[in-house]
Amino acid sequence: MNWKKVMAATLVISLMGGGTMLFADSFYEQVKVLMNGKELKDGGYLIDNKIYVPVRDMNGAVQWDKKSGKVQVIKPNVHIFLFKGDTAFGNVNRGKLKFNVFSQVDTLYDNVHAVKVAIEDPSGNVKDIQSQNIDNQNKDNFWFRTNDFTYDFDRVGKYSVGFYIKYSADSGYEKVAEKVITVLN
Repeated sequence: MNWKKVMAATLVISLMGGGTMLFADSFYEQVKVLMNGKELKDGGYLIDNKIYVPVRDMNGAVQWDKKSGKVQVIKPNVHIFLFKGDTAFGNVNRGKLKFNVFSQVDTLYDNVHAVKVAIEDPSGNVKDIQSQNIDNQNKDNFWFRTNDFTYDFDRVGKYSVGFYIKYSADSGYEKVAEKVITVLN
């Protein structure tokens, strides 16, 4: 990581110049970062009064091109709607439910290979609902609706319906948006 190189260079220069570790400590400080109430795994770094956050923690698909030194972040605007028949819902009671997921995607200016929708239970188990390869990528918006899907909401808690994109044929899926279903009683 570049911050490690900067940190090492700062330490060497400060030791050579008779400086103290206080200079190095004031240059770099790790900070906790919360996003939507959840602490990011890697946190952030305070450098020269600016906070830097690992881009992978920002819920987007990230591609790193080492040769060019470029990082590409794909974070489209995704609206997820859940339908039981023709009725939208968000909270459900325990038990099996047949539903489909409608995703409206816009501001997707980069080509992606595929998209999928999956559901994650409160324990972190993920079940794919439906995926699709994206053929004609010359538009910045599209709609993706899954077929009806029956799922057993077998315990109380929060379930996450996620919208994922796959940057290329050989990359994995990365979640770029989610809708929470709260299971009651």
